[in-house]
Amino acid sequence: MSLAPPAPPPPPPPGMVWVPGGAFTMGTDDPDSWPAERPAPRVRVSGFWMDVTEVTNAKFARFVEATNYVTVAQRPVDWEELKKQLPPGTPKPPGEVLKPGSLVFTPTDRPVQLDNSAMWWRWVSGASWRHPEGPGSTIKGREDHPVVHIAWEDAVAYSQWSGKRLPTEAEWECAARGGLQSARFVWGNEPVSEINARANIWQGAFPHHNTKADGFGRTAPVGSFAPNGYGLHDMAGNVWEWCADWYRSDLYARRAARVETGEVVDNPGGPDRPWSPTKPREPVRVTKGGSFLCHVSYCTSYRPSARLGTAADTGLSHIGFRCVMTTAMWERRRSGLNNTEEDHPQVHDNLD
Repeated sequence: MSLAPPAPPPPPPPGMVWVPGGAFTMGTDDPDSWPAERPAPRVRVSGFWMDVTEVTNAKFARFVEATNYVTVAQRPVDWEELKKQLPPGTPKPPGEVLKPGSLVFTPTDRPVQLDNSAMWWRWVSGASWRHPEGPGSTIKGREDHPVVHIAWEDAVAYSQWSGKRLPTEAEWECAARGGLQSARFVWGNEPVSEINARANIWQGAFPHHNTKADGFGRTAPVGSFAPNGYGLHDMAGNVWEWCADWYRSDLYARRAARVETGEVVDNPGGPDRPWSPTKPREPVRVTKGGSFLCHVSYCTSYRPSARLGTAADTGLSHIGFRCVMTTAMWERRRSGLNNTEEDHPQVHDNLD
């Protein structure tokens, strides 16, 4: 399979940098990682353009103004669709729960067991990208923060409007590594510390006490921390980022035979259907990068190999996204032409 050239001719798309692609080890064989990250396959991706930062409130606002788009969090909850994801016989919740809203992180007032995330997530009617903590909160003064409470279809709608697309998981991880092969973090192998903050993550004791040693209690303005080797900011921490792929927690295990033979997987587009043992009925998509809630005691997912399956119809106060563009997409956009299906990865892991 042919790959894109090491660097395309100028000019670059505004606000994007070139990720040269190539072969790399995706995932990790570190025994301290999550099982879903191993065994680590060899993957090759073609070069592509990627947004330097996560999509901000200001950019998303321009999209909404141009299209009158309404996000999933702003729409009434469809009980008939929701109950398909729940165990049979689940009673219909009260009406106030079915009002438009989203899940908002709410710190606890004391130490709690970390095996029940419901302790710090609260459904808030009226929470949305415009009101990140619910009614009364605003994005005024946070125009340069990443947009949050974005469901997967919201991210897809924005990317299509902007002439781009969401990255595949392989593209995202290749970009996050910044040219460092098998490093534990996007900056290398040096662990995080409160003295030398490298990303917007949780400091102190999760989930009740954040020292804010990095300067932020929730999201940070994009670009607040040093970029990685490709010039990309916030590939660790700040907010989780949507990828195009379905999520399967056993995907890497299913690729184990390829790992043993040394086969390199070219431009994978993820599995052809989702599956997660903790969310067996939900249509889960891949999110990457960790967020401002990640802490060494609970979630060290600010590593490039870390991967999470998130319900595609869910927007939370720590999920956002950024976009990518192929050279063909950029040339068509410059020529005033529409993108085609050929611009989107079609190679899936057949699980039948």
